[in-house]
Formats: sequence, structure tokens, C-alpha cells
Amino acid sequence: MANTEPLEIPEVHTGKAEESFCGEGPRRLSNRRTYSTDRLEEEFPAPDDGGFRTSVTGGSVRQNSGLSYSEAKTNILSGLTVALALVPEAIAFALVAHVNPLVGLYAAVIMCFITASFGGRPGMISGATGSTAVVMVALVVQHGIEYLFAAVVLMGILQIAFALFRLGKFIRMVPHPVMLGFVNGLAILVFRAQFGHLKVRDASGTEHWMGTSQLLMMGALIVATMFIIYLFPKLTRAVPASLAAILAVATFAIFAGIHTKTVGDMASIHGGLPKFHLPAVPWSVSTLRIVLPYSLVLALVGLIETLLTLNLVDDITETRGRPNRECLAQGAGNVVSGLFGAMGGCAMIGQTMINVGSGARRRLSGITAAVCLLSFVLFGSSLIERIPIAALVGVMFVVCEKTFEWGTFKVFGKIPKHDAVVIVAVTVVTVFTNLASAVILGILIAALVFAWEHAKQLSVVTRIDEQGGKVYELTGTLFFASIASFHELFDPRSDPNEVTIEFKNARVVDHSAIEAIDRLAQKYQQAGKHLRLRHLGPDCYELLQKAKSMVEVNLSEDPRYHVADSQLS
Repeated sequence: MANTEPLEIPEVHTGKAEESFCGEGPRRLSNRRTYSTDRLEEEFPAPDDGGFRTSVTGGSVRQNSGLSYSEAKTNILSGLTVALALVPEAIAFALVAHVNPLVGLYAAVIMCFITASFGGRPGMISGATGSTAVVMVALVVQHGIEYLFAAVVLMGILQIAFALFRLGKFIRMVPHPVMLGFVNGLAILVFRAQFGHLKVRDASGTEHWMGTSQLLMMGALIVATMFIIYLFPKLTRAVPASLAAILAVATFAIFAGIHTKTVGDMASIHGGLPKFHLPAVPWSVSTLRIVLPYSLVLALVGLIETLLTLNLVDDITETRGRPNRECLAQGAGNVVSGLFGAMGGCAMIGQTMINVGSGARRRLSGITAAVCLLSFVLFGSSLIERIPIAALVGVMFVVCEKTFEWGTFKVFGKIPKHDAVVIVAVTVVTVFTNLASAVILGILIAALVFAWEHAKQLSVVTRIDEQGGKVYELTGTLFFASIASFHELFDPRSDPNEVTIEFKNARVVDHSAIEAIDRLAQKYQQAGKHLRLRHLGPDCYELLQKAKSMVEVNLSEDPRYHVADSQLS
């Protein structure tokens, strides 16, 4: 490695340790860690199952070899639990997108297997998701499922390009309030989606709530499932609490002869292996015009949800994933999905929290989930279809409760108001529109607030020198947001004939700042005053037009920094 010294990783925790998502192990609420170099991704790979596991201890990164029996058991059982939880979600999202349930199940198998095997975040689960399904509806309704497969292939190609250009690292720049809004918004979305399982369709296809007796039975089974998940870890941790709850409630319902909604009532999951299938669409520019807008939105939504989920898992496991590698695996998974008649997808926060909360940290858990899910489709459909939906809904309710950052309400009175606005805005927009719009809005609000606050830090101290001239000692950053404040600091009409502006404690950032200095110089010229500019960098000297002759060049004292301007030679 290029650098053998331990890497210092500053970390700020905003809360105390609390119970994990499914009752096993501690979960720490923390701000995301930041890293000072882009090369970290190459020099310190993410936790992997290729014989080594990378862990962060103190300020250094070390590798531990081997996969113990206990770890293998934990990851396999967690993978089985995730596979069971994937079934109703994949079916539901397929129905949302107006496609056959097997299209959603195949997507979960393919995405989960490829991303678990080759992705940049072991332990993260991918599959068909609601955030992508809602984008697909219009395309399927207007043009048919073959255009969906073409759009999914193009979506994957765009994600691969995103990874090859190494853009995944920019997800580290997402502010913490945006992360909180993302987590809370998705927790609410997943919670709200579970109520769809409490509805049934009549002969005309219209959905309506179940009868009172059915609702009461579903509610009792849901409460029983949640009760087992919370209490089971106090008895033993040998088996994930979620898996124990599903098996217990399913066994009770089957042998007690309880009539309640089951997986089989949603749709049959029996099928064969997915087959290679080129999308049956005209390979023309007109087809590209149809699918490209959908593919762009799908790629953006998928990458945002995936990379933010990756950040969340990084925080929980206190390790660092590889964003670009994950983007590459997501793209590959979607290309394969589109070529095998599946609807594609991205990371699933609910199933990921089940997996990580059960103690799974290896690729083995995701691979197990994919293999088990495919086995359900090929061999175990008759058994899986008898599992009560209430058991799986109870698991997802616990996931939502553990995923939602309840500490958000406690910090509202302690954090700046603009951070609270970002949290609420991202949460609300995630719930009522889509994830991509919510995150982009949150980043824009945070960026504008940062620019505004930074602009207010521009200040000046004035003094009269020995010759009677006025000296302005500028402090702060001069950029587009501080231009108005900059001009308000000077008074060319009443200033003496000799004026000096000292930039030693200031920094000129962009073209707007250069233009502001030129305009100020022009005002002093028109007022018949002599203006001198000190301690401006070489870039500023090159870019200035009207004020260039007023710059005093001192090679030994002038600062050296770059100005963001395309006119530099």
C-alpha cells in the first residue's frame, strides 16, 4: 500500500447505544464518518468473504481471516429470514408495477445474488423495490412489459457508467439531516405499505378493507409476531428472532386451522428458472426516446436509495463500504434482470435492516437469501404459500420501528432550525413524491443554507495608514453568495484618495468574486481615487480585467490557491 500509517477516522456520536433492529446486539446512532482521501476505497477494501474481513478499530484498519461456524450459522439463518420477508414484498411491488408476481420474485433473486456476491457492501440486500416500481407503472401501462425490460437494461448500463466514472464517492457529501430524513421517510413508507396487506380484492378487482373478524385475527397474529421478536432474544440468540417469530406464528396458524390471509392468497409463487430473453422491442431511436427518460429516473432513484442505505449500514456496522463497486454491481444486476424477464430494483432498506439486525455481516447472508428465494419458487411454493401474511407484516412493523430515528424528535430543539427544516422536508417529500426528489431537495436546501451562513462571515476592519490612506482588511470568503455584502463594506465616494484593500485573511473563490472586485475597482476609478489590491493569488491576477493594474504583486507573500473559473489559461 502507498501509505502504511494508520488512518485517523474522526467520528462523532449523537446518541447512546440501543437495541438492534431485531433485538440482537447494539445499534449506535451516529453521524457518518468522513475520510480525507479518495484513495481509501482502493487501499482499504470493504468487508469481504474472500478470506478476509476488514474492520475498523480505533484509528486503524485491520484484516481478520476466516469464517467461523458461528458466523456462518448467523449469516445462513439471517439469509433464510430475509428470503421469507422478500416474498410478499416482491409480489406486492410486482403488482404495483402491473406485472406478473414472478417478474418481481426473479428480480429479487437476481439482484440479491449479484449484489451480495460482487457488491461493495456485504450484508446489504437488494431486490424489487417500491421506489422503482412506482416509476415503472406508466411505462408498463402505456407501452407494455417488453419496454420495461428494455428500460431496466438501459438503467443498468447507466448505473455501470456511473460506477466507471467513480461518482459513487459523492454520496459521502450528503448532509446528516438528509440522511435522517431519508431513513425516517423510508421507514414511514415501508410502514404504510404494510396496510395494503390488510385489504382484499372483490370480483371486480376493487380493493377494500377486510371484514372485522379477519382484521382482528390479522391484528392478533401481527402483535404475536412482534411480541416474539422483542422477547425471543432474552431467551436465546442462537436463532434470529424474526425467523423464530415467522416459524412460530406460521406453525400455530397452520395446525390451529386459523383462516387468515396467506402468501398464496396474494399470488402463486411457483415457477421455473428465469430464462434468457431479449426485450422484444424495435431497436430504434424512437424506442430509445421512450425508455431513456424512465431509465434515467430509475437509475437515479436506485442509486440514491442504494448509496444512502450503504451509508446507513456503514454507520451501524462501523465499517466502510465501497460505493463505486456497489454501483457497478447494481448496474450489472439490473442488466441481467432485464435480459432474464425481471423488473430490476435496488437496495431494500427493510430487508437490509432485518439482515444487519440479525447479526449478518458477510456476503453469505445475501447469497443464502437469493438461493432460498429461488428454492421457494422452484420447490417450496406449496409450503411458503401457507405462511400467514400477518407474520411477515409483524416483522416489517418491527423493522420500521427500529429503522425510524426516534431521537430526531429530541434534537429538534437543539439543532439549527434549517437542519430541522431539511429533516422534515426530506421525510415529507419521500413519503408523498419520490426518494430522488426528496434527497435532491434536501441537498439543495442544505447547500443554500451553507452558502448563506458562509456569506455572512465576510467582514472588514478599517484603519488609516501613515500616509493618510484608508486600509480595508478583509476577512472571509468572497464568492457568489457574499458579493452583495462585499459591496456594502466600501464607500468609494467618501473614502480618501488613497485606498488599499488587504486580502491576506480573505479568499477569492469563483468568477462572481472576480467580477465583484473588477466592479469595485471601476467605482473607485470613476470617483477619481487610487486603489491598491494586496495579497491576491496568481489566479486572481490573471482573471482580473479592470483591476489588474491595481494589484500589488509580492511573490514571497501572495497566497497560492485556485479560483473556480473556466477562463484560466
